[in-house]
Amino acid sequence: MLSSGRWDEPIRWVHVGDVPDMSALLLGGELVLTTGTALNTAPEVYLRGLADAGALGVVVELGTAMHEVPQSVTDLARSLGLALVALRRQIKFVDVTEAVHRQIVAAQFDEVAFDRKVHETFTELSVRRASVSSIVDAAARILDQPVVLEDLAHQALAVSARGEPAAELLKNWERRSRRNPTEGGGAEPWVITSVGLRGEEWGRLLIPSPPAEPGRARMVLERAATALALHRMIEQNRTGLHQQAQSGLIDDVLQGRIADEREIAARAHALGLRKVPRYLPMVVRVDGLAGGVDPVAAQRLNVNLLETVVHTVNASGHTGLFSVRGPGEIGGLVALNPGRASADKALSEIGQQLRRDIGRSTGGKRSVCAVAQPGVEIADSIRGLAEAAHIAEVALAMGDAEARDFHRAADVRLRGLISLLRDDPRVQQFAETELKAMLAEDPAAHHGLTDLQVLRAYLQLGGNKVALAKRLHVSRPALYKRLAAISDKLGVPLDDAESMTSLHVAMMVQDARRRRESPAPSG
Repeated sequence: MLSSGRWDEPIRWVHVGDVPDMSALLLGGELVLTTGTALNTAPEVYLRGLADAGALGVVVELGTAMHEVPQSVTDLARSLGLALVALRRQIKFVDVTEAVHRQIVAAQFDEVAFDRKVHETFTELSVRRASVSSIVDAAARILDQPVVLEDLAHQALAVSARGEPAAELLKNWERRSRRNPTEGGGAEPWVITSVGLRGEEWGRLLIPSPPAEPGRARMVLERAATALALHRMIEQNRTGLHQQAQSGLIDDVLQGRIADEREIAARAHALGLRKVPRYLPMVVRVDGLAGGVDPVAAQRLNVNLLETVVHTVNASGHTGLFSVRGPGEIGGLVALNPGRASADKALSEIGQQLRRDIGRSTGGKRSVCAVAQPGVEIADSIRGLAEAAHIAEVALAMGDAEARDFHRAADVRLRGLISLLRDDPRVQQFAETELKAMLAEDPAAHHGLTDLQVLRAYLQLGGNKVALAKRLHVSRPALYKRLAAISDKLGVPLDDAESMTSLHVAMMVQDARRRRESPAPSG
């Protein structure tokens, strides 16, 4: 080799040519084989033409048109950044081109085959409405590397550890993920793809380790992200023809596909809903009933919960329309039997019986029964399920599951609003932005309370520094210094009313999410 030039770059194609100017015959990335005719007669024109066309270099066979390569030609090749190789014995150029082209085509075919495999895999998963875990598992299986799906608050929603212990993979996950906000812009060489429509992203797919082939890894994550976005748009958890009809009616009303009250009432009564003066939106929610990472188990748990709720309500002498609204959540429109008891007494009996029945079927998990304002029209009452779901969610989040047989709207306040909105990407982004400087802090760096804990106590006491010093058992000067450091870290004044309000709401969002991730023990 006389000039190493671009020898470390991949060869796109091999071309044979002796014409003086080959710039019009090449596309770039080629290695040119020549007997040296043009290189002997017009070396500068020949080599500059190759360089201008983007060729990688030239291999010249000595002995036919050129017996030695002059030093001037070697120097010119080096100055142009071209590889220059001289062969001192004759070879068949066709053998060289055939061997190289076979490898190039094989590599291209391998890429096409891989792309087709990825496309077919995620298309099939979308068509058969596979679970989130199945989609994440497929991506990890194709790449043979761990893959994690997280939300915007850096909570791991689904994990496929791919041979690595999941506990080790997710150790300090939230803090590690925050240190890797974008691909190539963090502390670790992760591959990251956003999940959701542009501008409405709701999560991230990550490979938390250096991938063997980054290009393939990005392509697989992008296909998986598309499948996850489609999955989010597809309703799941259907069971039985009768139940499908009930769920379908509820969904048709909520999605605005039917609005005629007479049609809605006719379909509802045909499905067994008793005619009563007022219809009650009800939601039953069980804490932590998501079935783990097994989609089959999750489906079975939801079906069992649905059957338990339907049986309990019907056995109490009432009727209703019911639907699985999410993991561990059943929504229903209930027509109370007017001849049994007062509405409050009937609801207390239903709530008590549901707690017992659900406790037996789920191994003692906490559950709540929540009701919204009853409505005269069925359509309005169905739309009230959103309010009932909110009440149920807040009751669980506030640890109020065992306090009442059933819950109404009067039982929730600001924390109810926060609990309702905590999974909204915009709310998550707000909380992340407000507390970003403190969420990534390492607890080990503090011998006592972390800055986040100090700030939480400060906000809970409404900014009363005297009361805070007493609660934390620290001197006022030390506390003032600590609060000043926190203010500098956040970049906002802690004694400003609007700043305190923003920080307090952001803190409540974080606390609401943590309460859900680590629910209080039952009983």
